[in-house]
Amino acid sequence: MLREHGDLLAPIAAGGALGSLARWGLTTALPHGGHSWPWATFLTNVSGCLLLGVLMAFVLGPWSTVPFLGRYLRPFLGVGVLGGYTTFSTYELETYVLGGHAPALAMLYLLASVVSGIGAAWLGLTLGRVVVLNSGREVVVDGIDPDLDPDPATDPGRGEDR
Repeated sequence: MLREHGDLLAPIAAGGALGSLARWGLTTALPHGGHSWPWATFLTNVSGCLLLGVLMAFVLGPWSTVPFLGRYLRPFLGVGVLGGYTTFSTYELETYVLGGHAPALAMLYLLASVVSGIGAAWLGLTLGRVVVLNSGREVVVDGIDPDLDPDPATDPGRGEDR
């Protein structure tokens, strides 16, 4: 596996360093003492989900046919930068610590993080698709290009009269 993917280690590591530094900067700007809402981690994870959604729109769209972008930029940004930027361990630790002082707030934080993260990923994918579609490129979802089946029998709106 290392022989096949060894060339990806440097881009992923560099991206991870950049993402971790960005998270550290946000955590430094928005410190919290364990008894209140952990805004830095919440904003980091939600914004990371949003950016991952946008990235996926480009990975499934215009970048899907460019070997360099698919091979290096996607792991650099997705696994490296966003993997280093977002955090599950800090989210869990802060939920645990918060639960010792304010169990209801900890439960709210737990649920709000999950729901907001999923919503942000959906919003990012939607916004990314709008940008891609407005650039004239279609987003291929699940490997199916909507223009590959112009058979009127299966799709009357895409026949020869198109």
